[in-house]
Amino acid sequence: MALHAPVLVLKDSLKRESGTKVHHANIQAAKAVADIIRTTLGPQSMLKMLLDAAGGIVVTNDGNCILRELDLAHPAAKSMIELSRTQDEEVGDGTTSVIVLAGEMLHVAQAFIDKNYHPTVICRAYTKALDDALSVLDKIAIPVDVDDRVAMLGLVKSSIGTKFTGQFGDLIADLAIDATTTAGVDLGQGIREVDIKKYIKVEKVPGGQLEDSKVLKGVMINKDVVAPGKMRRKIVNPRIILLDCPLEYKKGENQTNAELMKEEDWQVMLQMEEEYIENLCAQILKFKPDLVITEKGLSDLAVHYLGKAGVSAIRRLRKTDNNRIAKACGAVIVNRPEELQESDVGTGAGLFEVKKFGDEFFAFIVDCKDPKACTVLLRGASKDVLNEVERNLQDAMSMARNIWKNPKLLPGGGATELTVSATLKQKSSSVEGVEKWPYEAAALAFEAIPRTLLQNCGLNVIRTMTQLQGKHANGENAWVGIDGSSGDIVDMKERKIWDSYSVKAQTFKTAIEAACMLLRIDDIVSGIKKKQAPGASSAPKQPQIEQEGDADNEQMIPE
Repeated sequence: MALHAPVLVLKDSLKRESGTKVHHANIQAAKAVADIIRTTLGPQSMLKMLLDAAGGIVVTNDGNCILRELDLAHPAAKSMIELSRTQDEEVGDGTTSVIVLAGEMLHVAQAFIDKNYHPTVICRAYTKALDDALSVLDKIAIPVDVDDRVAMLGLVKSSIGTKFTGQFGDLIADLAIDATTTAGVDLGQGIREVDIKKYIKVEKVPGGQLEDSKVLKGVMINKDVVAPGKMRRKIVNPRIILLDCPLEYKKGENQTNAELMKEEDWQVMLQMEEEYIENLCAQILKFKPDLVITEKGLSDLAVHYLGKAGVSAIRRLRKTDNNRIAKACGAVIVNRPEELQESDVGTGAGLFEVKKFGDEFFAFIVDCKDPKACTVLLRGASKDVLNEVERNLQDAMSMARNIWKNPKLLPGGGATELTVSATLKQKSSSVEGVEKWPYEAAALAFEAIPRTLLQNCGLNVIRTMTQLQGKHANGENAWVGIDGSSGDIVDMKERKIWDSYSVKAQTFKTAIEAACMLLRIDDIVSGIKKKQAPGASSAPKQPQIEQEGDADNEQMIPE
């Protein structure tokens, strides 16, 4: 019995050491991820060339896009990559900032882990710092009028100024604002919603110039009419019927047996099929449509009846495209032709036209009266260029949506972080107890963003940071920051370098909460079974006698 206590003490000290080692490993993994994309922050950022799994090449400086392609083994690194995905889903911008900030938060925590601070203490200080940081954002935020086109343009431009398409001036920002205002819905009581994924489709067509890109007041789909020779390819003010049922004879189940007693029965059966389809088409033609679109199949016979009545038809359309057409022209998607009503017919479109780009045909349903869905047509020299433009456009549309939903502005160029940092440094003196030091470290960590911007501009980081800290410490102006293009210290209002409130608040929340989560991990246990080497015997192992040093569960050691 006398051996029991020392064995336990030994086990405990081993555990504590392994916990510290795990913290170090997690922090190193998080820093490694942050270092990969640190150079892609700001207008003077570098591009990364990625080889994807299929052997294709992607050239981008979008943080989320780079991290998506990485295949990292360490679980902490994987959870860091998740952060940028969350940020991208939630607000669509700030994917690089959130990783850099989370990496820095963990980096400054390392000193406290080494001094045997308990991770819970550090997390408590960080949570307090986050609350104070968000209250600083509320103080310095200024409201913006979403109907003021010039202000909106400046805002969206500052979000994509750091991207590849920043060199094309207002082009992408204009497209983004047009698309979001078209698809935006006012839900009343000051609540607005823009569903970018559902109601704004980006169609990339190689060829032409980037300047030829435009937002269509309606929808464009990669389809042609079913019978091009017989059906019209251009209809002004079309009456549109949308279906999601097949216009063909119902096929039997897997095994259908029909017993035909005499030859005429075969004729009767075919007659029934034809009558069924004729009946379906008659129910549709009753409403005098010009265009019938279905998500399912369309038999040759139905094409014949529709073509004879001068109706154009498109078949096998995607569900998402059908939803967009319904929103654009005011039609209702009908499940059964018997249920059709006059109110289901879409009359909002001004023009239906099929055009040819390169080798492919595209159907346009455009000039809609009040479209609540739209298509952005992007033209460009090559697929790589178009893919990068699309990524930038998605960021710009997210920015426009954020302002549309929460019309408040914050200074860009690292000014917000510097203001938050200066305020938290002042507040740290009033924090009591052992949490004071991690709180102060969190305040310093916010400076990682302006510091990274300066590094990417190629400036003297220490000298410029000192100047900036001096300006913010005495509370001169919360809007003083770095112009990432020239590296000057300027007032952000003058240079129109802005950030959306939603993006900044989300960045701070995601980064600090993730840092706290990683700090609270004290062990990593693998649940993956190691594969047995071929030829190794699968015979059961001999039972081993437990030695005194192996006693890591609290069983009594027999005397």
